[in-house]
Amino acid sequence: MISAAGAQLVLLSSLASASDAAAVRLNVPVEWIVFAPLLAALLCGILALRTGDARARYSGAICVAGIGLAFLTSVAIAASVGYGFAHETVFEWIRFDRLRADFAFFLDPLTSIMLLVVTGIGTLVAVYASEYMRGDRGYARFFAFVSLFIVAMTTLVLADNLILMYLGWEGVGLCSYLLIGFYYEKPAAVAAAKKAFIVNRIGDLGFALGICLTYLQFGSVEFAVIFEQVEALRTSGAEIPTAIEAIPFLLMLGAFGKSAQLPLYVWLPDAMEGPTPVSALIHAATMVTAGVYLIARTLPLFLLSEYALPTVAWVGCLTAVFAATIGMAQYDIKRIFAYSTVSQLGYMFMGLGVLSSVGATFHLFTHAFFKAALFLGCGAVMHGFAGQLDLRRLSGLGRVPGWQIVTGSMLVACLALAGFPLTSGFFSKDMILAEAFVTAGPGYRAIGWIGLLTAGLTAYYTFRVFFRVFLGPVHFTAGEEHHGGHGHHFHPHAPGAAINVVLIVLGAGAIFAGWAGVGGGHHGWFGSMVHHSTAAYEAPAGAAHGGFFSNPHQWMMLASSVVGLLGIGVAAYLHLYNRAAAERLRRSILPVAVLAGHKWCVDEGYDLLVRRPLRFIGHVCYSLGDTLIINGLVALGGAVPRLIGAAVRPMQNGRLQGYGLGMAGGLATVIIIVWVML
Repeated sequence: MISAAGAQLVLLSSLASASDAAAVRLNVPVEWIVFAPLLAALLCGILALRTGDARARYSGAICVAGIGLAFLTSVAIAASVGYGFAHETVFEWIRFDRLRADFAFFLDPLTSIMLLVVTGIGTLVAVYASEYMRGDRGYARFFAFVSLFIVAMTTLVLADNLILMYLGWEGVGLCSYLLIGFYYEKPAAVAAAKKAFIVNRIGDLGFALGICLTYLQFGSVEFAVIFEQVEALRTSGAEIPTAIEAIPFLLMLGAFGKSAQLPLYVWLPDAMEGPTPVSALIHAATMVTAGVYLIARTLPLFLLSEYALPTVAWVGCLTAVFAATIGMAQYDIKRIFAYSTVSQLGYMFMGLGVLSSVGATFHLFTHAFFKAALFLGCGAVMHGFAGQLDLRRLSGLGRVPGWQIVTGSMLVACLALAGFPLTSGFFSKDMILAEAFVTAGPGYRAIGWIGLLTAGLTAYYTFRVFFRVFLGPVHFTAGEEHHGGHGHHFHPHAPGAAINVVLIVLGAGAIFAGWAGVGGGHHGWFGSMVHHSTAAYEAPAGAAHGGFFSNPHQWMMLASSVVGLLGIGVAAYLHLYNRAAAERLRRSILPVAVLAGHKWCVDEGYDLLVRRPLRFIGHVCYSLGDTLIINGLVALGGAVPRLIGAAVRPMQNGRLQGYGLGMAGGLATVIIIVWVML
């Protein structure tokens, strides 16, 4: 069995003795990964300021060029770094006493993987958006925000220290606020943007405190220095200080907020109010995976506490099944896949928690392809059907001329999400679930069973969407722009070349990306990459799987295939062949269906238990502190001179006898005081 306490770290940088990684020299300008999108953001921002400028139509091409150049640079970096590592300082940034945090990049195989995912998916989303957003009056502004988002995300990934990572972390949060609230004249979009920003502040506070505590305990915020001290602490056999054991819990709070885990997941489904390309960008491969990347990057710190990774595993497991139950009861297809994202992120955290760092990062990699395809496919439907996303009002789109590419890409993406055999999601989920059954930990076997159950639920609600929307009799109703316009009055327009090409590429990735983790003792090329990064671990000497699960991945392939096919079969019966049965089933469990449809009333619970008490406290503080005390002090400051003036005013009445009496009284007072003092 593999236990968290017995895991051996494979660290990089100055820990060359613990790893066969080698330092490499880069002949590629790595800074272009950040500066090319930054230049694109500046140019698009200038065009956005020039209202009515016809050149704003070039913003899409500028954004694609900037992010595309970052992607090509990332490919060259990945080829150059290989299984080694590299470090590059762009410029000195913060130097104060012992604190050193340069604008510097740390590159290892984990960095290479994340850069390829972020810039690759980012480029495809930008190409898609160049057609999708055409005609929008905020066209240039949108691409300025997207480019800036990629700048922040690549900074986060490349950072060689916690402070620079936090800069990118906060930049991603700011850009997500701008993108989710892009339609700022729409109240729901503004509310969703504020909700995302505020909820993420909770997690970001934990991350910030974790950085401070790390510096206090290790005297540095640079990963290489921290990991060197972690390795020395682990090999010394000394007792781990409580303050150091608290660090991973603060870091995981930041990860839970950014990656939408319980209880901080509530912002992510509401992020659907942004344009569909934003949904794909945030939900597929960038912002929501930042928390997973944070834990994978700082895994050595998490292994210092025996409770940290089990906490990550259980939070991920519960998030996965909880979000899946909500997704089963939704009707908005974008919102269904939003809850699917929350659930799949739960799988990634589950993988990290059961020490399947390869499985977690591999699922991050495969998820980027099939989830981007799903969201962009939904966007194509929304774009062509005037905003309609209700699966009850759409049927048979696969038979409508011009929609075959969208249907095909949605099919392969749904198969991958459902874990259908030989698709990308099948391979990555298998790694996580298999490791849950064989890793020694508190209730890890139960986590494996819950993960299997969630896989079945995922297959069901995924194909509930596909069978309802793309198969069955042809029927559809237009959405926002054509309320009540039925299919024979409304003619949907098929997507253009840019959208179709992007969907084809993503569909191919949804099928074939999983093969990057097949073969070899370390799960193929992908496993070898992770095993040469800071997210690596090795089992203690002599540890082996035994008993019924002597070959856990082989058994899990069979078990997950059966569960996934069962979920697809139930969805086919209820939503393709006998849709009336689905309605009868819903009526038979109506209270549960209503509660799940209302997201188990979590938002209402937050409103009752958090928002209203805080508003009451704020009202009390305002009434007592601001109105009574502060305003009272200000009023008192003005009242005292008025009272003095009112007391003195009668003395200045112009009567000489009054003045004489005053002088005599004053003289008598002075004489008495002098007499007493003497």
